[in-house]
Amino acid sequence: MAAEPIFEHEIAFDPAQAADALRQLPAGPAVVGLFGHSATDRPHLMKSANVRRRLQRLLEPAEGQTKRLNLRDRIARIAWREAGSEFESLLLLYRAMHLAFGADEARKRMRLSPPFTIRFAAENAYPRIYVTNHLRRRSLQTTFGPFASRLAAERYCEAVEELFLIRRCYMELHPSVDDPGCIYGEMKKCMAPCQKRCTDAEYSAECEQVLAFLKTRGGSRIAALEAERDEASAAMEFEQAAAVHGRIAKVKAAAAFADELVQPLSELKAVLVMPCPSRADDDAPHVAVWSFADGCFRGPERVSLLGVRLVKEQAEVGSSLFAQPMMLAATPLEGGAAAAGGSSSGSAEERMLAAVTRLFDGSGGAKDMTELGDQLALLKRWYYRPEKQRVGAIFFPARGEWPVRKMVRAAGKLVAPVEAVAKAE
Repeated sequence: MAAEPIFEHEIAFDPAQAADALRQLPAGPAVVGLFGHSATDRPHLMKSANVRRRLQRLLEPAEGQTKRLNLRDRIARIAWREAGSEFESLLLLYRAMHLAFGADEARKRMRLSPPFTIRFAAENAYPRIYVTNHLRRRSLQTTFGPFASRLAAERYCEAVEELFLIRRCYMELHPSVDDPGCIYGEMKKCMAPCQKRCTDAEYSAECEQVLAFLKTRGGSRIAALEAERDEASAAMEFEQAAAVHGRIAKVKAAAAFADELVQPLSELKAVLVMPCPSRADDDAPHVAVWSFADGCFRGPERVSLLGVRLVKEQAEVGSSLFAQPMMLAATPLEGGAAAAGGSSSGSAEERMLAAVTRLFDGSGGAKDMTELGDQLALLKRWYYRPEKQRVGAIFFPARGEWPVRKMVRAAGKLVAPVEAVAKAE
């Protein structure tokens, strides 16, 4: 949990001067706390895309008889903190509720529950995979997720089981030739270790392939099959190559059930680029950068886009290039932030990489599995929204490096619509 205070602004509220108080509130996204006259009163916490309009409904005099909630006679103080995106509002509201009501009450009020994952039971003598939403610290390395829903996790689990011959039963096995087995063994979809149809080494080798498939979201299996297909083609065995090509298509169809977010929970790292509220002293548009690592969000870090030509600006000058933010060299001004080595110094890529480095150099993570489940639930709630409703961009490391240039391009696209609105006003 963040040690800094949640709310940045606070005003007293007098029902007789409600209009004057409401005019001080921002007409944009923010997290709000309404506090009563007594210190023992529990605050009313909420988030809204337009705080002023939302509080007008709650604090202005009601017209006629209505069942709409009205709090004007119960509120003494209004505190708020502006947010640049729905994602930031969600995190701020969770932190505010956590501090005000405790973890259990905050989880209940926000309807958070651990997301569903797929666990590879490596501790068992005969491993299997299964869907669960119970998180265990000792098995995070072999737990893969989060998925959008239980149905999505089950579809992926079933697709993986169709590709390999691991067992699907949940009983504790005591292999014996007299074991009756199951239908999957009769259908040749299981190696049937319960009936000793395979050796322990053979079953372990099959399980290693399953684990590699889950860690790479099918990449390991696809690479092996593509090598086999190319070898068959080189040997003029075209029928075999065609058969292997069909298997590749089947593997790709199974891998498609897992989104890029589905990774081993112990290795899940991501950077999120979001809009952020503007400040009076900003010399250029800014974006907010968040990180997710060790089961916990960190941030935000404000990154200046000084030196980045936005998509809107390219259209105004009639650029024939693709509609992507262009990297321009920032010219330091005497006495300016760039000359002083402030937040606008260096190129946009350097500033973005420095912000990401600071976020991941920070210490701390999820204290327990309950907090980890909450953080994953918040990430899942934002990530699995429809693409048109999901504001912001998420990035994952590729071969140990962050795609910094892609981050800057995404930041430029986020800021360009905001700049267009500001110019119109």
